[in-house]
Amino acid sequence: MPRYLQGIPSKLGPAQFLSSLTSTTFDLALMISPASAKRLAKHMGRVYNFPAGKCAGLLTKAGLSMKFSQMTYARPDADAIKLELERLTGEFASAEDFEAADALFLKKERLMDDWSTMHTLAQIRHDIDTREEFYSGEVDFFDETGPELEEHCNRWTKALLASSFRGRFQEKYGEILFINAELELKCFSPEIIPELKRENALTTEYAKLLASARIPFEGGEYTIAQMGPFKLDPDDDRRLAAWKAEAGFYKANQPRLDGIYDELVHLRDSMGKKLGFEDFTGLGYCRMGRSCWDIQDVERFRAAVVKHLVPVADKIYRRQARRLGREYPMSFADNALEFRSGNPKPAGGPEDILAQGRRFYHELSPETAEFIDYMLDNELMDVLSRPGKAGGGYCTDISGYNSPFIFANFNGTSGDVEVITHEAGHAFALFRSRMLIPAELRWPSSEACEVHSMSMEFFSWPWAEGFFGPDARKFRYTHLSGALTFIPYGTMVDHFQHEVYAHPDMSPADRHALWKRLLGVYMPWMRLDGDIPFYAEGQGWQRQLHIYEIPFYYIDYCLAQAVALQFWARSQEDQKAAWETYMAYVAPGGTLNFLQLLDAAGLASPFGDSGLVEVCKAADRWLSEYDLSGIE
Repeated sequence: MPRYLQGIPSKLGPAQFLSSLTSTTFDLALMISPASAKRLAKHMGRVYNFPAGKCAGLLTKAGLSMKFSQMTYARPDADAIKLELERLTGEFASAEDFEAADALFLKKERLMDDWSTMHTLAQIRHDIDTREEFYSGEVDFFDETGPELEEHCNRWTKALLASSFRGRFQEKYGEILFINAELELKCFSPEIIPELKRENALTTEYAKLLASARIPFEGGEYTIAQMGPFKLDPDDDRRLAAWKAEAGFYKANQPRLDGIYDELVHLRDSMGKKLGFEDFTGLGYCRMGRSCWDIQDVERFRAAVVKHLVPVADKIYRRQARRLGREYPMSFADNALEFRSGNPKPAGGPEDILAQGRRFYHELSPETAEFIDYMLDNELMDVLSRPGKAGGGYCTDISGYNSPFIFANFNGTSGDVEVITHEAGHAFALFRSRMLIPAELRWPSSEACEVHSMSMEFFSWPWAEGFFGPDARKFRYTHLSGALTFIPYGTMVDHFQHEVYAHPDMSPADRHALWKRLLGVYMPWMRLDGDIPFYAEGQGWQRQLHIYEIPFYYIDYCLAQAVALQFWARSQEDQKAAWETYMAYVAPGGTLNFLQLLDAAGLASPFGDSGLVEVCKAADRWLSEYDLSGIE
């Protein structure tokens, strides 16, 4: 029996069943996928004694099956939620037994789930069109009220940690609930509410600034995402012109980009010191929920990257220069072109990619088949690039509907396919754990989540012909080589942030000089000439939204990529066994920390030399021996 049906009395009629269902599930609106609906229908007929054929209609009538366009938004009453949180916290602290305390715990979860759902809906709809005034105003509302609400959540967290029933809670929900709660306490004090509000406003301003881009090129105007194909054009002059045009947007806005980041650095430094940290770095690690590794582990990983991975990446770019007939080291624009005949492109348009994605997941496993139908049938992807749309891509959780949502910007490059593998890897993992209570246990920490997505990319290799047609061989080569060359870049992004927050009074010019120096350490294949001043002068980091919006996130991609390469190596030997390991890694959701998840699935830690040496050797050998004959 599905867990969300446990406790519902048997032999109920349809109306009583639906009433019991909505009152006993964690969420008032429970999303049911087609396969789940079939199982529920069968169960309803067998246990609840009414025709299973009525299931779909009843579920729809009850609001339990819903497309994204049908999800309703209403601004939550922040003052009422604060009062309710205070009431629940008081009753929780004085609860006489575990059952009463647990009931209050679940009420608090439902209360905050409603808030989270509305916040997520507002953010998605704002990102779909940042010019739309209504949802811009709603995002401003959450930016302003969120830090105020956090003060009340903080008092609840203190009561939870002090509960005399802590052992029973750990037994039911797991130890990590309390580990995460202790980290949360370190991240907040009412004293920093003004800084949190300003931080929210600045990151929103940054996102809107990038979304406002209208880059003139060859008689048209393009968003940053839409410039992507031009920046990969096989024609050297056209490609360079596209890079210059995009860089021109950043240069024109550089004073504000410098100003936003400078203020963010000082705000974050102030918050860190007010909370008792030496600087923002310790606070940043707590914000990221890091409970099983620390700065020293990152420093060891950095050293291993420079020692083992940078030389392999350097070989990749030297081979690339020979293929292109260019002098090594190459410019930023030349390094973007993998083959003289052009980089791999999808074999069709957006509808073809989504259709092939459905085929891929249907053939991969029954679990992924159920997942992709759920996503596509319920409009849970917005992937087309449009004017006014926020940049980048992400997967998020519309928790009140137990639904993942994928946001992306297709632009005709191989990145479009990676949305269907990478972001959908996140969504699949969430889909598998979407019924976990409390909702925070549906996601592990971010480095663990990125293993979900980056590994799923590699599982798509047997279906590459369907996605890329004649460019499938190009794709496999560039995907693996790109996985390797990404890690030095991502490690550099993280190293840059550690230096910035250790020295918050750096000037903007100092930060640009730092980035330029680190390029020489982590990416020696980049020629820093005057062709594109924005990049050559060390300002290219301003394109990386994580540096502004989610400090210290980027190393998580690198750690995850090192693990994903283990899945690649295993899949080369036995795809079925590798997939079983992946499912074992996904199964616990967020109930284990990163290193525990790796250990439970039999995967190696990425920290230190041993985590990189073997995958570097295997990937380097594969790339060196891969047949590229006939490809210009």
